[in-house]
Amino acid sequence: MTTPFGEAIRRIRRERGVSQKDMARALNVSAAYLSALENGKRGQPGFDFLQRVAGYLNIIWDEADDLFRVASISHPRVVVDTAGMPAAYTALANRLAQQIRTLGPETVRELTAVLDRAARDGEKHR
Repeated sequence: MTTPFGEAIRRIRRERGVSQKDMARALNVSAAYLSALENGKRGQPGFDFLQRVAGYLNIIWDEADDLFRVASISHPRVVVDTAGMPAAYTALANRLAQQIRTLGPETVRELTAVLDRAARDGEKHR
């Protein structure tokens, strides 16, 4: 399995015709680290690393913003802090943690769509 960032960085790297080894050398990281990022075995990369990736791959502003956004949602071990929130929020977070591995791709797309709509509706009410 991988993360959204891992998928994105692998896709862009391959589109540019760059090997993992060459990219790792240019970014001054090990090929093992870059492989771990691409395969979802490392957590969210830091801002400095993201800037170096964007520069090395010559990523334009909009694409860089997308890459930074994807990196921000790519930590493979998520902690959800519901302290001080209503009980229903804590229950939802715990149910998702317990059942996430059993959800099919269509269910994940549906849940993502619900969250996207809620985010858009929240922006309208600000």
